[in-house]
Amino acid sequence: MLEDRTTAASSPTAWPAAYPVGYAVVDVETTGLARDDRIISAAVYRLDARGEVEDHWYTMVNPERDPGPVWIHGLTSDVLEGAPLFHDIAEEFASRLQGRVLVAHNAVFDWQMIAREYARVKREAPVRQRLCTIALSKELGLPLPNHKLESLAAHFGVVQQRAHHALDDARVLAEAFRPSLRAAAEGDVRLPLLECRPLTEWTDRPVPRQSGGYGAYRPTSWRPARKRPACPYPNPGRYEDGKPLRQGMRVAFSGDTSVERDLLEDRATEAGLHVATSLSRLTSLLVTNDPDSGTSKVVKARQFGTPVVDEAAFGQLLRDVEPSDG
Repeated sequence: MLEDRTTAASSPTAWPAAYPVGYAVVDVETTGLARDDRIISAAVYRLDARGEVEDHWYTMVNPERDPGPVWIHGLTSDVLEGAPLFHDIAEEFASRLQGRVLVAHNAVFDWQMIAREYARVKREAPVRQRLCTIALSKELGLPLPNHKLESLAAHFGVVQQRAHHALDDARVLAEAFRPSLRAAAEGDVRLPLLECRPLTEWTDRPVPRQSGGYGAYRPTSWRPARKRPACPYPNPGRYEDGKPLRQGMRVAFSGDTSVERDLLEDRATEAGLHVATSLSRLTSLLVTNDPDSGTSKVVKARQFGTPVVDEAAFGQLLRDVEPSDG
């Protein structure tokens, strides 16, 4: 076994110096997909700089509420009843993430769930960067039929044993990530790393614990629609540096924010701005803390010449939004 690790670690001979020194491959199972859903199990595979497994860890988490889609993750209220609360495992979880790049399949989801759980216990997850294996597969140009984990696993010959079990999903991803990382290193491919900003301000709607177990769960609650009222003001055009925002301006957001996105969008709406879910030539301003990222909104902002400010600057601008002329 030691010989295998040594052989694997010796190729390629020239490892990119800019690559991270370690990774935490993570999978979390949750009560649903909404912002107020909870983590019910988590797994972490710690990998070294070249993607070799160092150790792994798994825990169930009592969400103190209905467990959600049991038919997917298999964790019933009875099973979770004796599991630790997130507060009880936060320290151990953090030690597994400390100093490493968080790697996940659709990493923005796992990171947001983790960030909210830490915010609930008034702590910050020690994660500063994440890497999405979907984004990496695109960078590598892998010929995948879709972006599902099972397709990535099949491409590298990794066998899934228990789909939607956090420990097995994390194992599968770790085994698929290793050859992906090696291919990226050999091709001198830039890793699609994104900044992670822990939440410092957030809100959470109270969700009553369901006495009816998983049978009380409603699938329609997975993606609750939240329609904002239409902006009553005409779009006055683009934001100009050094000048105030004006009611009716179209504002888009991209990437992580310290204030949870819903709160930030609520404040923009209350100030009379039009919160846009996509970026077009009509967008007045893009708010992002990572202007060098390759997200679709950032790329379009460059193409269209859309002004860009960070979260802190936007917060200052929100304090003095000029009334609409219309």
